[in-house]
Amino acid sequence: MLIVERNGIKLAMLAYTADMNGNECPKPCLINEVRFNDEHPDFSLVERHVRLAKERGADAIIASVHWGWEFEMYPHHNIIQAGHRLAEMGVEYVVIGHSERRQYYGETSETLNLKMARAYAHGLTPVYCVGENLEEREAGKHFDVVKAQIEEVVCNLTPEQFAGLVIAYEPVWAIGTGKTATADQAQEIHAFIRKVLADKFGAAAAETPILYGGSCKPSNAAELFAKEDVDGGLIGGAALKAEDFLGIGQGFAK
Repeated sequence: MLIVERNGIKLAMLAYTADMNGNECPKPCLINEVRFNDEHPDFSLVERHVRLAKERGADAIIASVHWGWEFEMYPHHNIIQAGHRLAEMGVEYVVIGHSERRQYYGETSETLNLKMARAYAHGLTPVYCVGENLEEREAGKHFDVVKAQIEEVVCNLTPEQFAGLVIAYEPVWAIGTGKTATADQAQEIHAFIRKVLADKFGAAAAETPILYGGSCKPSNAAELFAKEDVDGGLIGGAALKAEDFLGIGQGFAK
């Protein structure tokens, strides 16, 4: 789920309006992912959710890119198939480089460069995730980690591709650990990310949406979104509860 600022207007963009069993919901909610167990996935369930989202008036359709079921075995087939099908179904944004994909599926910069290329080839807007884990944060390596994640993937984009990119910062150390990133910490790393982008792409970096993806909730949304370089949120668990998600969205108005 994204909340992102475009042309001075901050929008809440619903990905799906169905529950985890595929049933239409009376209030907006989110399916985080649809899992496939074979190397030749059936997109019918995803297609159904996209259709429901459109019928319910979602502003944009967003998918988490799990391209490459058994990626090493079928690298090009599945990247091409998934990218084509997602675009064909009306998906507009794709999440690439999510921390759990990096941690549990061993995604590397090489893998992510392939995914970025295919996203652009199919007219999809990448939401590229960066962020450090607890060990890296406590060792004071967070700036180095985030800079490398940007330089090894984002800096390979053309200026035209970069103009359509969304960045999401995930403080992995503050997700499900009981630790909380403050608004000042979020601003510090977001400002750093924008500087790294500016070093490569110049003034265009000022227009790049940089989203915060670390345990955003109604109680801290207003403080986070008030920061200069926090352009919106990549909302996870809180988007599963309509009341919480609406509370986060209302944080923009405070």
